[in-house]
Amino acid sequence: MSKRIGVALLGRGVVGSQVMRLLDEQAADLAARVGAPLELVGVAVRRPQRHKDIPAHLLTTDAESLVTRDDVDIVVEVIGGIEPTRSFLLAAMKAGKSVVTANKALLAEDGATMHAVARETGADLYFEAAVAGAIPLVRPLQESLVGDRVNAVLGIVNGTTNYVLSRMDETGASFGEALEEATALGYAEADPTSDIDGFDAAAKAAILAGLAFHTRVTAADVYREGIADVTAADIASAKSMGCVVKMLAICERTTDADGESVGVRVHPAMIPRSHPLASVNGAFNAVFVRGEASGELMFYGQGAGGAPTASAVLGDLVAVARNRVSRGRGAGESAYADLRIRSMGETQTRYHVSLDVVDRAGVLAAVAHAFAEHDVSISTVRQVGRGEDATLVLVTHVATDAALSRTIDDLRRFDVVREVASVMRVEGET
Repeated sequence: MSKRIGVALLGRGVVGSQVMRLLDEQAADLAARVGAPLELVGVAVRRPQRHKDIPAHLLTTDAESLVTRDDVDIVVEVIGGIEPTRSFLLAAMKAGKSVVTANKALLAEDGATMHAVARETGADLYFEAAVAGAIPLVRPLQESLVGDRVNAVLGIVNGTTNYVLSRMDETGASFGEALEEATALGYAEADPTSDIDGFDAAAKAAILAGLAFHTRVTAADVYREGIADVTAADIASAKSMGCVVKMLAICERTTDADGESVGVRVHPAMIPRSHPLASVNGAFNAVFVRGEASGELMFYGQGAGGAPTASAVLGDLVAVARNRVSRGRGAGESAYADLRIRSMGETQTRYHVSLDVVDRAGVLAAVAHAFAEHDVSISTVRQVGRGEDATLVLVTHVATDAALSRTIDDLRRFDVVREVASVMRVEGET
């Protein structure tokens, strides 16, 4: 067996604690799988006094010095955030250390720099834990499917929003009530903004799209809508159509007269209850990958949490350690395709539109004319209620997002339309 491999851990929160536990409990098995023992040689934390269960000689507040020490071979980062984390990891790779990170925000914002330094220094940069917890997605896209052409990645990649929408569907609860329940159960952070407003899912979507389409995609390239405006009425309307509302990350490769392009978006959408994603409830995640040769593949499991995420971290750690032993190197960034990032306005899908209208003759004709003027074809229309409570619910055929937006802008100026109560995309076959 080769000499020991020194591991430095940055961060000892929920995930870091589980990483340490697994390193200790599975030490013999991990050593056998790697071909060398893994030794934790340092743990960087902000408040050492809160970690009295860790031997004092392992603790440090100086992460910058830790990552460049001679006895460190691999740096495991579970701190999160952009800075100073980026500086720590760049320093580690420049010092010849390989990196395992769960930092989706950093990779989605500045993955290009991270990959460039890894390439220049010959370091490994592994990040399975950055997307969907324990679910293997990164390495299947990097390695297992590298011989295929992936055309779409579609899924539920945030457990908090999925739990909230699941409870709204199951119990008829309002958004606020469901979020309060999610917070009480620990599925939502005290400040749930990153989850509820779609920032977390957008970062993951950017990473997945980059891997799937061999194109650099950042979080800024991802169209993002949160779920805070989803109402009980939206949930009920979806039920009446045989649908359920889910927060989806959608990454698509499209070929048209202008060539190939990539669209990446995160938003709530109605999907048929017959769709496999419709049955993914609670805090679970699931992702479809559609390849030309492989067809549809579905990855399902625990998308967050200390132990599931730590499982992904340990998987990366073993892979990187094996590379160290064999003097090999894992897959680096593949961005050769460099496809154009398509704007949201070019995206084509179907829409569910709910309008509070004046209940009188000619209203439907006026509304239909507005849709027709912008080349948005109506598939179905129904009226709910009468008088002051009259609501028109329309579902369109496929149209561009830009055309639908122009239609909605016109409708908001109509005297007969009191309010555009809801606009939601409809994905999948219905």
